[in-house]
Amino acid sequence: MRKFFQSGEPFVWLTGGSLAFCLLIVGFLMYLIASKALVYFWPSDVARIEMRDGNVTLGEIVEREQIPVADTDGKKIVHRIKVKRGNRDVYGQDFIWLDEEEIKDVSYPEDIVTVERREWGNFYGEWKGIAEGGEIHEAGWNDLQKDIDAAFALHERVQEIARIDIGKLNKKIEDVAIELRVLEDSGVTTGAKVEALENKKRELEHESQAVQGELAKMRTSITSAMAMVTVDGRDRELPMMGVVHAYRPNAMGFVGKAGFYVMKFWEFIFHEPRESNTEGGVFPAIFGTVVMVFIMTLIVTPFGILAAFYLREYARQGVMVSIVRIAVNNLAGVPSIVFGVFGLGFFIYAVGSGIDHTFFADRLPTPTFGTGGVLWASLTLALLTVPVVIVATEEGLAGIPTGIREGSLALGATKFETTWRVVLPAVAPSMLTGLILAIARAAGEVAPLMLTGVVKLAPSLPINGIFPYVHLDQKFMHLGFHIYDVGFQSPNVDAARPMVYAASFLLLIIVVVLNLAAIQMRNYLRKRYALSAV
Repeated sequence: MRKFFQSGEPFVWLTGGSLAFCLLIVGFLMYLIASKALVYFWPSDVARIEMRDGNVTLGEIVEREQIPVADTDGKKIVHRIKVKRGNRDVYGQDFIWLDEEEIKDVSYPEDIVTVERREWGNFYGEWKGIAEGGEIHEAGWNDLQKDIDAAFALHERVQEIARIDIGKLNKKIEDVAIELRVLEDSGVTTGAKVEALENKKRELEHESQAVQGELAKMRTSITSAMAMVTVDGRDRELPMMGVVHAYRPNAMGFVGKAGFYVMKFWEFIFHEPRESNTEGGVFPAIFGTVVMVFIMTLIVTPFGILAAFYLREYARQGVMVSIVRIAVNNLAGVPSIVFGVFGLGFFIYAVGSGIDHTFFADRLPTPTFGTGGVLWASLTLALLTVPVVIVATEEGLAGIPTGIREGSLALGATKFETTWRVVLPAVAPSMLTGLILAIARAAGEVAPLMLTGVVKLAPSLPINGIFPYVHLDQKFMHLGFHIYDVGFQSPNVDAARPMVYAASFLLLIIVVVLNLAAIQMRNYLRKRYALSAV
């Protein structure tokens, strides 16, 4: 035994076991999130559950658990099931627990229809026909799908007009109002210029009212509804404009469900959220995350790399440089919320307020840059991640043999030429590694963003069709904050839970893709220059 310990074998087993444990934990985490997320888009069968007391429930069976129940002979184990019965506007809640011992029969009728709505969640029931003008008309299933598609296309058009056209008009009205207020502050309340601005403002307001009136007509142009009946015999009419999808999951085969799965996944990626973010897509959150990370990358790359080059290549190595390195390393361990507080105090209250008083004084007291926005969030995350870029680049520079530099200088190259043509290409893999690690961390950070610009719902994207097209002062949505909001701030947590897993899985995929891309590019650069030891 003594020889066994002296041989170092226990340490090998200990380190190997630790690595295996870490891999198991990571694998279990990936499996848990993926297994919960990937089933989110699959259309579940709808069960008709008949109880012994005569009550009937219709819905998706989403969970089953054991319940210890004491009886005269001791203890026995029974099960209960959790059913998503939807119809929140009818029953007041989405889910119900049913004891299996009280269930008389479970069946899956093919004529049961699942209706995905813009409000009130899913509706489960039987379809009677198309209701219009107080009458119910019989129609085929294909005719219903055409009506739903037409209503869906009209709703998308209405949303586009409201977001872009009315947004542009509101921006013009706001600019004219600011010009009028500036003239008023300077004592000019009458005259040709004031009159021209007031006329322009009235024309714009009239145009805006006309567009809004047109939108109101478009919203009411489709008056038909789906006539449905619940499993307990209650009639309901679901307005066609409020229907997103209607399908019969029990009658769908594998191919039909697979096609529906792909369509739902597409909507999840490219559509806007609904129902307080608990339904629909996450495109604004993905877009906001990508824009923020892109701006952060543009900021952190030059500063981090230049700082590392100065510390390793130009600064005289001594006590002061050692202190700076220790400070940079310690900066990487500061809690991210501290960076958020700093960003709020420095960037928003100090710098942003100064910009407003200097360049946007006519808009005050309404702040432009003196409030949270994508620029301040990106700068805050750049500060948070710059130590990662500095440390990774410095390690790469330390791995380049000194003879390489001396050889270049001996051949007559200047210090700058040596750095630019020899050192920089050699350290590129390390720079890239640090940069991607910074991007991966920035993509998942939430706490500092809550103080510097992220919101639950943003009316428009940071980049849109309204001049100047890139709005760095605008608040934005973020995928990490979206997960937090849906998981912990939603009024209906049970209904929102699948969305949390799906959004988490998407964020995980983004981080994994970024890391794989970094590894591929680093390997390419390493083969090309064959110098870096990182």
